[in-house]
Amino acid sequence: MITFENVSKRYLTKHALSDVNVTIPEGKIIGLVGSNGSGKSTFMKMIAGLVAPSEGKVMIDQESVSRRTANKVAYLSELDAYYSFFSVKETIDFFASQFQDFDVEKANDIVDFMEVDSSQKVKHLSKGNRGRLKIALTLAREVPVILMDEPLSGLDPMVRDSIVKGLLSFIDLEKQTVIITTHEVTEIEPLLETVIAIRNGKVLALEDVETIRERDRMRIVDWLKKIYQEEA
Repeated sequence: MITFENVSKRYLTKHALSDVNVTIPEGKIIGLVGSNGSGKSTFMKMIAGLVAPSEGKVMIDQESVSRRTANKVAYLSELDAYYSFFSVKETIDFFASQFQDFDVEKANDIVDFMEVDSSQKVKHLSKGNRGRLKIALTLAREVPVILMDEPLSGLDPMVRDSIVKGLLSFIDLEKQTVIITTHEVTEIEPLLETVIAIRNGKVLALEDVETIRERDRMRIVDWLKKIYQEEA
């Protein structure tokens, strides 16, 4: 279970997060949604132990998050985090050497599913195929928390749907919690079970997707617009 207790984060004079209190349920695929600059990336980096709160604390299973908790978290960032001169296969082998929980067979299965050539050098991959490789490297870690910051960025819109649907077969929700941020909310909506709305560094709501559909009769994008209007 991931918990934020009175968490604020300041960068000089800017408040990236302000007094966030939220408990994130286990075993769910969760969408973290909000406009640009709302605090989504800072929220994710805090769970990953890459950014420390200015105030408050972030906990995973009641243990305060630090760089040491990285063994519980796989984090897909918007940045490329691999050596461009490695081949795809060499990159997989390198990640296996860095993380004891890394499943090489699973990584290869995902790469095959994503139709990425394992023999190609990373520097020769298209932006979309680099994105697919990042997804494979993240999901191949057998950890309780998976964070995916804009995983669809750079992917061809024609293949996003099949990739989104395929992700489900590589996630074990009996053991894993997945948090996804994306601008492509409509495309990942079929995956999501829970959604967190964030704006100007404040968590506005945490809601089950089925509740939004049944009670409010809305899609997530429309629900987010409604939440934003209410907080304006």
